[in-house]
Amino acid sequence: MSFIAVGINHETAPVEVREKVAFTPATLADALTIYAKQRENAELVILSTCNRTELFASSAQISCADLIDWLAELHSINVETLKKYIYLYEKEDALRHLMEVACGLNSLILGEPQIFGQVKQAFTEAKHVGTINGQFEKIFQSTFSVAKKVRTQTDIGANAVSVAYAAVQLAKQIFGHLNKSTVLLIGAGETIELVAKHLSDVEIKQVTIANRTLANAQHLADVLDIQSKVVTISQIPSVLSETDIVISSTASALPLISKGTIDVALKARRHKPMLLIDLAVPRDIEDQVSKLDDAYLYTVDDLQHIVQENIANREVAASEANAIISQNIEDLLKWQQLHQKRDLIKAYREDVEIVRQQILSKAMQKLAQGEETDKVLEELSYKLAQTMMHQPTKALQQAIADPNKSALSLLEDIFTSQVEGPKGK
Repeated sequence: MSFIAVGINHETAPVEVREKVAFTPATLADALTIYAKQRENAELVILSTCNRTELFASSAQISCADLIDWLAELHSINVETLKKYIYLYEKEDALRHLMEVACGLNSLILGEPQIFGQVKQAFTEAKHVGTINGQFEKIFQSTFSVAKKVRTQTDIGANAVSVAYAAVQLAKQIFGHLNKSTVLLIGAGETIELVAKHLSDVEIKQVTIANRTLANAQHLADVLDIQSKVVTISQIPSVLSETDIVISSTASALPLISKGTIDVALKARRHKPMLLIDLAVPRDIEDQVSKLDDAYLYTVDDLQHIVQENIANREVAASEANAIISQNIEDLLKWQQLHQKRDLIKAYREDVEIVRQQILSKAMQKLAQGEETDKVLEELSYKLAQTMMHQPTKALQQAIADPNKSALSLLEDIFTSQVEGPKGK
């Protein structure tokens, strides 16, 4: 398998190194174009995300060392510095790595689904530029098939493995579809921003963002593809009665929401249930809120417990995913072997046809010169037979001398060298 992978990721390189070899959509297309101009029938796919930059190429065209040099030169980076952070895979190991990446097994968050789409986009871009040929088409289509099997046949992506994602999944479990639910997000930091991004994927009805600084709340609201409004922390009691789900994460030293505040809101809601998820440490919501009927309070510890269980479940699913990958690699290698042998047989038949035409042409010339037909035909048949027997006989003699020679290797010797002798005569 003439397939190699070279790259860096979040495990091997810090962000200041990763950003130096990252590709934008424009620079990625330019790099593929440059590579295609340098090599005939070039095969190259470049995957570039915030956590990784990886190059998949054909080792029949370039070595791992040369590919690293090419990447360093392209980004004007010292190659020796780059080598400190590089990993490389060849043949079956490169195939396995690609499939693990596409399945989310090599991600910062085990099983995260976004990487599959990013691999598909990288393939599409390479195909558009023209750096996808027969071998890579088969490799990447097989990879996509594997990733889909892993998603449908295992639980690799079924369970939340971040607190922010777990909060949204918990809300979905309790309320079902969230398209009729209203959410209050308290805070505008990294955790709440991540929660907001997950909410944007579930067709939430409306989001209210409460923060001490309205400008920060408005900035978060502006980047969300959700109907949203912003309020100050002091305005929280006025919006609670309209809120189904509260998710809070601030740096407040004291609770922001008391049992009394929630009690008043529940009465205004006619005791319609309210879910409260407190991701803050120290806590933003008084623990006494959990004693209220129709108020369901979860803390960050509750979610961490869920996350840890789900990580364990994903690790089991990862083992199942690796079994699927192994089977598909085996199938792909069998396909490649068959494909190569078909090419070998095709080349053999073409070579034999060339020899036949050469011998026939000489026979026709002799007939045109008036030589006896029987004599010409006898010579033609003799030369054709000798030509066809020459290489098989030679290969068989070598096989007898070397009893360890496999049948497949013997056939390759016969087919690839069948016509070498006669062509030179």
